[in-house]
Amino acid sequence: MTVLDRDTLPEGADNRRGVPQSPHAHALLISGRQKLEEFFPGLTDELIAGGAVPFDPGRDLLFHQMGALRTRFTSGQLGISLTRAYLEHAIRRRVTALPNVDILDRTAVSGLFGVPGRVLGVDLDDGRRLGASLVVDATGRSAGRTDRWLGRLGCPAPKTTTVKIDVGYTTRVMHRAGGELHDDALLYLMSAVPPDDKRAAAVFAVERDRWIVTLGGWHRAHAPVDPEGFAAFADALPSPHVSDLLARTKPVSDENAERFVYPAARRRWFERLKKVPEGFVALGDAICSFNPLYGQGMTVATLEAVELGRCLDRHGAATPAMARRFYRAASRVIDTPWQMSTTSDFMYPETVGAKGIGTDVMNRYVRQVMLASHVSVPAHRVMLDVQHLLAKPASVVRPDRVVRSLIAARRSPAGPAAGGPGATAAPNS
Repeated sequence: MTVLDRDTLPEGADNRRGVPQSPHAHALLISGRQKLEEFFPGLTDELIAGGAVPFDPGRDLLFHQMGALRTRFTSGQLGISLTRAYLEHAIRRRVTALPNVDILDRTAVSGLFGVPGRVLGVDLDDGRRLGASLVVDATGRSAGRTDRWLGRLGCPAPKTTTVKIDVGYTTRVMHRAGGELHDDALLYLMSAVPPDDKRAAAVFAVERDRWIVTLGGWHRAHAPVDPEGFAAFADALPSPHVSDLLARTKPVSDENAERFVYPAARRRWFERLKKVPEGFVALGDAICSFNPLYGQGMTVATLEAVELGRCLDRHGAATPAMARRFYRAASRVIDTPWQMSTTSDFMYPETVGAKGIGTDVMNRYVRQVMLASHVSVPAHRVMLDVQHLLAKPASVVRPDRVVRSLIAARRSPAGPAAGGPGATAAPNS
């Protein structure tokens, strides 16, 4: 196996140019950590020993949503908080040690070669040609160019669904001594109350005694990059947790913060093609790129890789039947996070794109579950399980949970009875 990367790969856990969102807060969902552990036994302990921060998502994460904090409880689940660069470095070190893998950095692909309907390898910028029984396109959102390359081989491009969200966020890295976040929490997430407030925030404790602080939001509710503007954005948030942490900590660098802009989520429907190219599959963001504010991308790519391995084991070769089976399996992996993220995005009337049937009804009900999670451990637990891709969204609408959530929502400090946002806010229709 040969892995090609156009970047100069760093020797340590450093950000790289080919991953522009690398400096920002990243979430490895629990389901993703579990699957990576299956790929690389002992990886979790290795990451923690190197500085990744272990946490219980029910107890150690402050989640401010719909106007109040979710109630805290001990979930028994293990999460790890770390930078994208550190996770990449650890996995790259494991993969490099495999006897049948070569990693070539500073190597750019300029096209595909093959015969009609079949990919036989890749052409490189330096004029070389590498043959392959299977080419895996993991080029991310730039993978649209492979549509042109496949077209030259008589392979049709998949249809694409786009949801325009105009997300942007800005990140500063702060020194961490411990205890700067309220109630000794290790992570903090905040999403404001749609449709009027479009802001979001994340604070994660990461390796090397640092806080990653990421601020931004939907539809151009983007945080400034200068220190003063960044702090002012934090001061204006509906809860004081980020502002207080910034006041208690010092930045690792006095330079302006880093900003990342993400205009639209995109899903490419390979599973709907009547003819899939032989010797080729797409993976990760090359199939579906999600709103990064939900932190689903790394985990979904991991789950897709699991399915690709299963399909190759079953078929024994990169046949069209293998590719078709993989795309069907990948679609099942994608369906839940795509439904979750796009449904939530349509809480904002500015969101443009293909809107699923029943989105508004589901959003009204999910609001009630969010309100219930302020006071109800069962409501918080089911939301946690769904968000970490440990349970299907259907588990939220089980009849017994519907009744309990609607009753608990009335007791929320931000609910209708308290005159909070749940009293007046309604999703777009």
